[in-house]
Amino acid sequence: MYDVKPPIVFLDMHAEASSEKQAMARFADGRISCFVGTHTHVPTADERILPKGTGYLTDCGMNGPYDSIIGMKTEIIVERFVRKQHIRMEVSDNPGSLRGVVYQVDTDDGKCVGIERVHHEKMP
Repeated sequence: MYDVKPPIVFLDMHAEASSEKQAMARFADGRISCFVGTHTHVPTADERILPKGTGYLTDCGMNGPYDSIIGMKTEIIVERFVRKQHIRMEVSDNPGSLRGVVYQVDTDDGKCVGIERVHHEKMP
């Protein structure tokens, strides 16, 4: 109906498997400017620009308490695994961290020309 493409297209794919994210990014390469995966809470170190110009990172990681297990109090999560029982999780009160990715995109053609992972940890 409309033949208008925005100059920059960003895709955040929330998925468990890295293979799912990689396959989607390869399918979308050249059709989108930037791709970032989310969900696993663990950042990957595989940032790159795909062959047709899409910036890619499998997972940018978690924003929240750095010294934790997926943001929860470590001792409680360990206890859940050891006892194999449901124990109520509690958010960690440790200092937070910020993780993400910064893309540089050419606004003329929508291609990614730079990519950098970001990690900032708040010190106690």
